[in-house]
Amino acid sequence: MEREPSASEAAPAAAALFAWGANSYGQLGLGHKEDVLLPQQLNDFCKPRSIRRITGGGGHSAVVTDGGDLFVCGLNKDGQLGLGHTEEIPYFTPCKSLFGCPIQQVACGWDFTIMLTASGIVFQWGTGLASCGRRLCPGQTLPLFFTAKEPSRVTGLENSKAMCVLAGSDHSASLTDAGEVYVWGSNKHGQLAAEAAFLPVPQKIEAHCFQNEKVTAIWSGWTHLVAQTETGKMFTWGRADYGQLGRKLESYEGWKLEKQDSFLPCSRPPNSMPSSLHCLTGATEVSCGSEHNLAVIGGVCYSWGWNEHGMCGDGTEANVWAPKPVQALLSLSGLLVGCGAGHSLALCQLPAHPALVQDPKVTYLSPDATKDTESQEAMDKERNWKERQSETSTQSQSDWSRNGGL
Repeated sequence: MEREPSASEAAPAAAALFAWGANSYGQLGLGHKEDVLLPQQLNDFCKPRSIRRITGGGGHSAVVTDGGDLFVCGLNKDGQLGLGHTEEIPYFTPCKSLFGCPIQQVACGWDFTIMLTASGIVFQWGTGLASCGRRLCPGQTLPLFFTAKEPSRVTGLENSKAMCVLAGSDHSASLTDAGEVYVWGSNKHGQLAAEAAFLPVPQKIEAHCFQNEKVTAIWSGWTHLVAQTETGKMFTWGRADYGQLGRKLESYEGWKLEKQDSFLPCSRPPNSMPSSLHCLTGATEVSCGSEHNLAVIGGVCYSWGWNEHGMCGDGTEANVWAPKPVQALLSLSGLLVGCGAGHSLALCQLPAHPALVQDPKVTYLSPDATKDTESQEAMDKERNWKERQSETSTQSQSDWSRNGGL
């Protein structure tokens, strides 16, 4: 749910940081805890033009500046602000323990925070996942990063260099420069592609899960993940009951996570292994909300997943079970997409001539992902993926960490 501007996006002459929405814990950084229905400009806790990343979690927020400094505010009962205490902070304050440590990226889970340094080292803090870990891993001592109220290095990643980090509601993930995906935390919805109910240390998702291709980009919702490989293939896995995986799983409802009270292998749910969606091959933009998604393929904006508030843009509130074009935008060329927990945004190129609106020249794939597996068009798109990447290099490319969101 965060976005880092690309180099091609020119910054305005003046900039300001605005916040609005739920504010029960001071997560808007405005100095109070009243909900705000209209955007409010924040006081200058840092130079607005220096802000590089903005992200939010269940009740806290974080901002990273160009200088690599981290500012945090909001809910802190589990130490998710990394300040060494558990008092709520209704205004953005610097995380002093990280001064001098250049920060590349930060992501917020429900009640924890994960951070990536410029040198590829991953830190995590916040005790929210500790109780779940202790219950599901009896007799084991959890790594410090699960119980820390200040930034603590994530162990188990020492032999790899992280390129991005992700936070779901109760899980974390990291993508390395070798194209490998590591996951840890809760596996309640099969989002870790593992049999264990909880992973206390990072575990690599084996390459065969991605058809032995390197992963080049990854995104996370609250309980599902989306990954893209070097040939442009798209994979989804995790929670599926809102359609967020882009495919129906008839046996999903009958699956129950076994051995919830012990650290024992559980039966693998049908959604727990990454599965490719050919209709998304070659997407140039992807974004995950809490339980819905957007993608841009060949200039066409697609949506799927949870739709209770109409965020899939099809004019209904029914969940969307397979990626399909947003009909209202078919006459426009999609450039960028972004998801909030329950809302969507899209930046589109307007036609040069109004007449084009009446006669759109847009070709798009079938919305039925389950019938698209053998599509010749999808295979052609896969072969031409790298060529298309160079052709669209002037457009904004998929952000390493967009998830969310979060």
